[in-house]
Parts: sequence; C-alpha cells; structure tokens
Amino acid sequence: MISRRQDNIVAARGLRPRLGLQRCLAALALSAASCSGSATRSEGLEPSILPAELRADYAVFAQRCSKCHSLARPLNSGISDENYWSLYVARMRRQPGSGISQEDAAPILRFLHYYSLEQLRKNEKAVPPPAASGSTLSRAATPTRL
Repeated sequence: MISRRQDNIVAARGLRPRLGLQRCLAALALSAASCSGSATRSEGLEPSILPAELRADYAVFAQRCSKCHSLARPLNSGISDENYWSLYVARMRRQPGSGISQEDAAPILRFLHYYSLEQLRKNEKAVPPPAASGSTLSRAATPTRL
C-alpha cells in the first residue's frame, strides 16, 4: 500500500492516473473476492432441510440479501413479527444496489415468515415450563417468621 506521503509525491509529479488505476484494480479484486460464492453460501442454513415449496423463496432471499450483508444478519435478528419483516424488506428494497424488486419481496417475506415461526417453535421447545407456584420447592425457599 502507498503511504500518504508517497501519494502526495506521486500527485505532485503528475502520476495520479496510475495511482487511480491501482486503487481501481485493488477495489475490483476486493469486490470479486467478497462476492465469490456469497449467493451459494448457506451460512448455517441448509436449503435441503426446507420444505420443497420454500426452497425457491430461500434462493431469492439468499441471492438478494447476500448482496449487501451476510445472511446471518436477518436469520439471527430475532424478528418474528410479520409486519416488521414487511417494513424491513421494504427498507432493504430501497437501498441502492440491493436488486430487490417488488416481485422479489413476496418470496423473501414468505421465507422469512416461515423461518421466524420455525425459530419460535424451536425456542418454545428448548425452554422448560416454569415450576408451579404451589410447589414445595418454592415454599421451602420462602423464609418463615418465628
């Protein structure tokens, strides 16, 4: 990488176009490296475990949403409200370069709705039910007055 001082020397000598080309090539290389395989990565979600009717929705979600951020961002967001997802996808659709069309919003929302419900179901199964309030354990833990 060229230091700021070297950059000033290059600019003073009128060699700026070469430096611009170097930066452009470096940016292209970084861009290509970050984009390679982003749509094929499942980032923890295996598409084959999805119901067959949702795999195409997931493909749209993965292709469009991975353009700007990792798929883990929406998948791990904890959002379960359908209205919030609608607002979220609408906001993402307005982002320059997102590539999310009005037609893409419906399959993305179908997948996110399904995924959110599945996460809620898994979380409900993982949390044990609270102990009954009249159990002997809760009475034993309560101090008694003498």
